[in-house]
Amino acid sequence: MIAREWKATCPKQHEQGFIEYLYQTGVKETSETDGFLGAQIFNRELNGEVEITLLTYWKDLECIKAFAGEDIGVAKLYPEDEKYQLNPDRHVNHYQVHENLWA
Repeated sequence: MIAREWKATCPKQHEQGFIEYLYQTGVKETSETDGFLGAQIFNRELNGEVEITLLTYWKDLECIKAFAGEDIGVAKLYPEDEKYQLNPDRHVNHYQVHENLWA
């Protein structure tokens, strides 16, 4: 299993709106892709803004390519991101999941 991590920051007043938008775009699109196994969204206050982290879980790298394209290290952004004054990471990180134990 592969975990894909993407992060962005936005002003506090856009936090809830952007999280809802993230569900309608990135989470919806990934969940419709073969090999998608799940997602988590984390948020925290950071330097007067909000940092939002999206983790998605995938069967393998080929499944990620079906979603992200050939260069899986480049973040997939959406047209209305700037509405939320988003400062997105342009790159994503991938991790091999060695332990997956849920309480």
